[in-house]
Amino acid sequence: MIQENIILSFLKKFDEYPFCIVINGKKHQIGTGNPLFTVILRKEIPLSALTTSTSLALGEAYMDGALEIDGDLYYALDHFLGQMGKFSTNESALKKIMHSSTAQKNQKKEVQSHYDIGNDFYKLWLDETMSYSCGYFLRDDDSLYEAQVNKTDYILKKLYLKKGMTLLDIGCGWGFLLIQAAKQYGIHGTGITLSEEQYKEFQRRIEEENLGDLLTVKLMDYRDLCQSDQRFDRIVSVGMIEHVGRDNYPLFVNCVKKVLNPGGIFLLHFISGLKEHAGDPWIKKYIFPGGTVPSLREILSCAAENDFHTMDVENLRLHYNRTLLCWRKNFEEHIEDVKSMFDERFVRMWDLYLSSCAATFHNGIIDLHQIVFTNGINNSLPMIRWY
Repeated sequence: MIQENIILSFLKKFDEYPFCIVINGKKHQIGTGNPLFTVILRKEIPLSALTTSTSLALGEAYMDGALEIDGDLYYALDHFLGQMGKFSTNESALKKIMHSSTAQKNQKKEVQSHYDIGNDFYKLWLDETMSYSCGYFLRDDDSLYEAQVNKTDYILKKLYLKKGMTLLDIGCGWGFLLIQAAKQYGIHGTGITLSEEQYKEFQRRIEEENLGDLLTVKLMDYRDLCQSDQRFDRIVSVGMIEHVGRDNYPLFVNCVKKVLNPGGIFLLHFISGLKEHAGDPWIKKYIFPGGTVPSLREILSCAAENDFHTMDVENLRLHYNRTLLCWRKNFEEHIEDVKSMFDERFVRMWDLYLSSCAATFHNGIIDLHQIVFTNGINNSLPMIRWY
């Protein structure tokens, strides 16, 4: 009874939207008005866990089945996670999770822990392009596949490509962007990734598309670009800088600078925060170890220090919300296949990941920015938004 009252007292501050919580079979309401969702607590969560990391305590309780949502998980999170500013996070107690090593060997291990889960798993819920970043929904009825093609075409237009140009994709994923660039523009492309699964699949696609004379994929860390003799006319990086770590943002931008030709275009597509933040403990522990979301202003500052001129900035936040909801729908439709690959805890974890990320984008807790830079001055580009 005492523990029950302590938990209720802690949760009362999350009263922006009314909801019910069931503990030991007894229903309690948080906030005023008609409850929007119900949380069923099958096992009490220690107050010490909630105050050390509210995110980690609630996330692990859901993964373990100790916490259930009566109704749609995304709907509940969408009405709850807008209050993440009230979450407790003891960074000193979570030092190993919040501030892992940015050494090259460790970051490779962290990246592979997420992206090398298996291509067969990702194929279940991504679209045919195997694009693992937000789509671009031009029309209300665009499918996920159409949105990913739209996004890729949009990026390629922003890069202002011409036949024969060289294009580097840092964090190339499974290669769809470079394949489209080679087919549509006749560029010579190089993709780098730390994921062995992505490397193998991209290599297979290059051979399948007979693009070996135009495209190359390498298992390579961005830091090794500085030792490369190769130079590029264009560079793109989609959803990769989030794995670099705050201390390494200047290094990352400097590496791009060293391999981009003067006047060349660099397009950076990344999840961003309104302000600098250490990150979410649950996401860092279970989904993206070492991942850190940069703020827009710190990326612009790093770019300016390297004489990158900002040509355009665009926020695609709501496109990512919709993309994540499409991924979650696909995930749920293939849930039995996922269960044949992983245990119940993993399945619940991944559903929570997709749903919570969709909710955080919808609530503006995180954004998605695309920035177009030029390496120094380039007066040969059109004076209008050419794309």
